[in-house]
Amino acid sequence: MVIGAGSGFGVWFLIRDHAAGTGGGAGPSVSVSAAASASGTSVSASPDGSAAAGYRTTVDPVGYTLDVPEGWTRRQKQGEKAAVVFYDSPSDGRQLQIFALAEATSTESLDLAANDPGYGYSREPGYQVLDRASGDAWAELTYRYDDVDKGARRVVDHRFRAADGTLYAIRSSGPESLPSDLVRAPLTTAVASFCPAGARCG
Repeated sequence: MVIGAGSGFGVWFLIRDHAAGTGGGAGPSVSVSAAASASGTSVSASPDGSAAAGYRTTVDPVGYTLDVPEGWTRRQKQGEKAAVVFYDSPSDGRQLQIFALAEATSTESLDLAANDPGYGYSREPGYQVLDRASGDAWAELTYRYDDVDKGARRVVDHRFRAADGTLYAIRSSGPESLPSDLVRAPLTTAVASFCPAGARCG
């Protein structure tokens, strides 16, 4: 289900990388519930065992299946109408974020996320675009910035149209000191395995 445009602002605030940590940096005042589910609860492994080595297939309660690294813990925050799901590495500061989008296209959504004058990523300290790419049904931005709590971070933000027609974002982030392919790998696997509930994928 695509979220309503009215809830987009709160969702953008939630998914800013530093907002998922210890609350560094001032952000816009929005009405966002901080309720989070317990790590690992309501996430079940797929019985087919098809995940790549080092990954597990999860049936997420929000309404999709995807492969995430083994040992990463799940939590969830709720915006006005859209859930933002996080999978966090317990050891090296990497993270996946998954959420539905309100905009009409992945390109529009990514441009808004990066450049909105009120909450865009480009306002982050040390923000620098590292790469851009796009296709018929997806858009991707790789950038770095300086998080007030976590230090220098690399983010790969991938937005795409899923098999059921809904637009989603999957963002992978981690310390800039890590090799770039290590930060990207969970994203590549998550996008390739992503399947909304009830959709025909693969």
